[in-house]
Amino acid sequence: MEETLVINVLGLSIGVNTLISLVATVLLVWVFCMVSTKNMSVDKPGKAQLMLEWVYDFVRGLVGGAITDSKVQMYNLLGMTLLLFVFIANMVGLGFILTIKDYSLWKSPTGDPIVCLALALIMIIMSHYLGVDKLGFKQYIKSSYMQPVSFMLPINIIEEFTNTLTLALRLYGNIFAGEVLLGLIASLGGSFFPVTWVIGIPLQMVWQGFSLFIGSIQAYIFVTLTMVYMSHKVETEH
Repeated sequence: MEETLVINVLGLSIGVNTLISLVATVLLVWVFCMVSTKNMSVDKPGKAQLMLEWVYDFVRGLVGGAITDSKVQMYNLLGMTLLLFVFIANMVGLGFILTIKDYSLWKSPTGDPIVCLALALIMIIMSHYLGVDKLGFKQYIKSSYMQPVSFMLPINIIEEFTNTLTLALRLYGNIFAGEVLLGLIASLGGSFFPVTWVIGIPLQMVWQGFSLFIGSIQAYIFVTLTMVYMSHKVETEH
């Protein structure tokens, strides 16, 4: 694996390549939303607007299958934001590799376990907050941890930790493994230039296409599981 500069943020060690690509991901999501909503039209919508509407309809289907809350509009917006962010974060590391003096300055943010764990924690903590806000603390504890019987409390508490870890590690493992293989294929292609290009370039193209598919599926799974976990907190019936 390539080395990168490391900085400490609130006691956490974060690679500079992750930080740069994370900022770029946020900017790309913002630019996409700004372009898509500029000059919106009912009669003659542009291609960007149609794309954003398609994403929203897709997310609305995901959310509607898990949550029947009256404030479902809020969950739709959350799901769309999360899907755009995770999808773009999965994709930004596929296009190119940026290194300066043997230090990596670019990678997919979701190829970093800290980013994936932070995303999972934010979603899990938000689900707790929304559950307490809707049901009240007493009813929330009863509905989330003492159903169907009260002695399920320890198991349900452990489940909160496993849900967080699996949500984060599933995303991280798939994106990290994909980037490792892309790096290995790139090294193979450049090992005996130009002979190995005959093998390396087709393999790189095939694996990038497969990584695009995997990144899309992982974004879908992350949003789906997040909404399922939230539904367990805001709905009184499971």
